[in-house]
Amino acid sequence: MEGTKAPRLTESCLEDRMIAETLCSAVAAAGLGIAAVTAYRKRFLSAARIAAYSLVPLGLVMTGVVQWLADTAFSPTAWAGFGVLGVSWMLFASTRAVERRRGGGTRKERKEARSAQRGAVAPAASAPSLGSSSRPGAKPAAAPQEDFSDIEAILKKHGI
Repeated sequence: MEGTKAPRLTESCLEDRMIAETLCSAVAAAGLGIAAVTAYRKRFLSAARIAAYSLVPLGLVMTGVVQWLADTAFSPTAWAGFGVLGVSWMLFASTRAVERRRGGGTRKERKEARSAQRGAVAPAASAPSLGSSSRPGAKPAAAPQEDFSDIEAILKKHGI
């Protein structure tokens, strides 16, 4: 009795693989037929593109990718693995959302906030660096000026 169970399992996998291979071959044949009709209409660029797309399923069958997919698609263990991957992705996404909602921001922002909390004075500086920038060569921000003459001119131009 035990000897009959193993062939049934392989027969089922063999049937699944044969169906998938037949479908892929039929798609490739149909695509090549459409490419031939397109080439007959003197649209060679489109015909070559259609032929390229139609040869993809045939190549997948010949390389064994279809066999692997058929074995995976009908395997409960593989689907359980996809479920575990989905749960893992959901955990990553939810922890990221909670982190952003708390105000954690990006890694760079958190790192800058930690370095700002450590002290306002640079380790080798003799004076506090409150007014200067931390980047070398950066110009300090100009003090805001209250010159609204250009805005007034625009408003007068429009009669306001």
